[in-house]
Amino acid sequence: MSTSSSENRSHVQTAIWLASYPKSGNTWVRIFLHNLMRELREQGEGAQSINALHELTARDALAAGFARRLGKPVAEATLREIAQARTEVQADLAHGRKGPVYVKTHNAVATIEGFPTINFDITLAAVYIVRNPLDVAVSYAHYSSLPAAKVIAFMANADANIDVDPRRVYEFLGSWSFHAASWMSVPHRPVLLVRYEDMLASPERTFGRLASFLRLKPNAKQLSRAIEKSSFAEAASQEERSGFTERPPTAGRFFRSGKAGQWREVLSQSEIEAVVRAHAPMMMRFGYLTEDCGWRG
Repeated sequence: MSTSSSENRSHVQTAIWLASYPKSGNTWVRIFLHNLMRELREQGEGAQSINALHELTARDALAAGFARRLGKPVAEATLREIAQARTEVQADLAHGRKGPVYVKTHNAVATIEGFPTINFDITLAAVYIVRNPLDVAVSYAHYSSLPAAKVIAFMANADANIDVDPRRVYEFLGSWSFHAASWMSVPHRPVLLVRYEDMLASPERTFGRLASFLRLKPNAKQLSRAIEKSSFAEAASQEERSGFTERPPTAGRFFRSGKAGQWREVLSQSEIEAVVRAHAPMMMRFGYLTEDCGWRG
């Protein structure tokens, strides 16, 4: 592994994690933060380009950062080498920043190959975005071009991870329940919980709470404009016109529906029950264990 003088630098807590299980609203939150910053800085009338989310937010799994640290392409690296490099790659994202850096991650808080998945030495706070796992299963199935039943089994797998590809290294997920519990159990940094469904149903309240947590102070008009410019319709329209660079080849469209409750029309009763059996305690914690969700007690 390559080394540099930054190996010995003192880490400053500037990273604010935007953490979520895949297909839970992480990209939506990133788009909102960009548009909110544009409003606060009075940077014009247009909406933030969905293909320029790197302007404000970073991603901790991009292959380029690991290749620099490892001194070789990530395709030639072992899982242990990637695990060992992860916290320093994350530190590189925060190094030299005078203010907070928002970092997207799908990693659960865990230890893999003896190394942590999250560098808390650089961590200021975290936002954890959660979505009903029944809807996650539907969205993830479309995203990955896999049958819902296979995605549901993946979401219950304690060893699940996002595989490496040419653009990114692997990310450790664990099961949906483990992922959520790992972030909600962080004891030494503030963690704000944001539910996908609340972003849909009560955007002013939910995004206003997020802004307050991040110590941003938009007025009512700035907040409202940022929310409007971050709408699903706006993102989908941009993807239709210009594509979305973060969309994998397996996904027909990244911004496909954006609704809550799709599972009621898409999943079979046996699929619904499989999700609930695997995740009932965490679903109850987040308010997802409703009367019609397949729970039999």
